[in-house]
Amino acid sequence: MTHGYSYRTHDPVDCPHDLVLSMAPKARPKRVKSWPRALGLDRPDRLSIAFGWDAHGTLWAARRRALQAGQALARVICCLKQVNPNRPVHFIGHSLGIEVALEALHHLEPGQLARIISLTGAAYRMRTLDALSTRAGKSAEFINVTARENDLFDFLFERVIAPSAPSDCAIGQGIAAPNAVTLQLDCSHSLNALAALGVPIEAPNRRICHWSSYMRPGVFNLYDRLLCSDRPLSLAALQDALPDQTAARWSRLFALPRYDFPLPFAQNTP
Repeated sequence: MTHGYSYRTHDPVDCPHDLVLSMAPKARPKRVKSWPRALGLDRPDRLSIAFGWDAHGTLWAARRRALQAGQALARVICCLKQVNPNRPVHFIGHSLGIEVALEALHHLEPGQLARIISLTGAAYRMRTLDALSTRAGKSAEFINVTARENDLFDFLFERVIAPSAPSDCAIGQGIAAPNAVTLQLDCSHSLNALAALGVPIEAPNRRICHWSSYMRPGVFNLYDRLLCSDRPLSLAALQDALPDQTAARWSRLFALPRYDFPLPFAQNTP
């Protein structure tokens, strides 16, 4: 598990091990939720590693350190596979933390990282597809969790961090790869599909939110199904159930409010 921008290990205020990566967070601000507790990682048959890194400072500096942290993550994964080669290793991370996993794929062997869950990841589409085309990336599965609630943050990311190609965009717009799927959390069709798979998630109630991918009630039931082996949910099942296309950027921010007006004349309509 790893965090996104603005956290820093050992920081008296922003240490992730005291907040989102803690079983018992010391503080309870609005955007703090215990990931390991929500995933049921207090069970003795489950093992989790809270991977912290320095995401303070400017976005440019934090992204550079994310790439360095990705190399360190690769070394950790290699050690885990040496201890238990048959145990799958998965990754879940938020925002800029996805760059950590993408970089790690460039330094791993096939099969060493099984599944990546990207929670409103701050990464470019071409960068992601390049990582998934590596030997380790081809054997991994990538679940791209996004939402139109995150459009403003994707837009700002694209304005601050220059893409490698002028036409590139953030993965919030979706990615197409055989071993990937995009899940738009504020899409009613997607939520209905997940409910049919036995994973109901609460409908969105905000137009702008960068943290809905881990704060929305019900989402960790989905991640538990994707990360743990008790009731596994396959990538193929998600690909078959979810829409192929995401909604257009800004479609949620500028959508007209919905009103349910009583229609007394409806009974007389033929």
